[in-house]
Amino acid sequence: MLLETLIDAIEPIKSPRGRRRMRPEKLHADKAYDMPRCRQALRVRGIKPRIASRGIESSEKLGRHRWVVERTLAWLGKHRRLTIRYERRAEIHLALLHLGCSLVCLNFLIRF
Repeated sequence: MLLETLIDAIEPIKSPRGRRRMRPEKLHADKAYDMPRCRQALRVRGIKPRIASRGIESSEKLGRHRWVVERTLAWLGKHRRLTIRYERRAEIHLALLHLGCSLVCLNFLIRF
């Protein structure tokens, strides 16, 4: 039910020239989103749905794109305060999330 809210909350995508695109071109999702309501919500917004079909397709093809998200969440999972949300105020949690992302980027840059 939150798919529509999530898609509507996406900020405009910056492009090198021309005006900003308001929506991504396509969305990759797993079998949990294989419902006509989700597909229709994406089509109405001009987004191509790339959703694995239940009982037909395996999740292996989707895994090529999904592992990036899973890997990033695992990197952020190293920081205990982000794994379990102890903070009541959203501003503090967002600040810790930015700090965690900065540390992930720093560790990536130090390796090279």
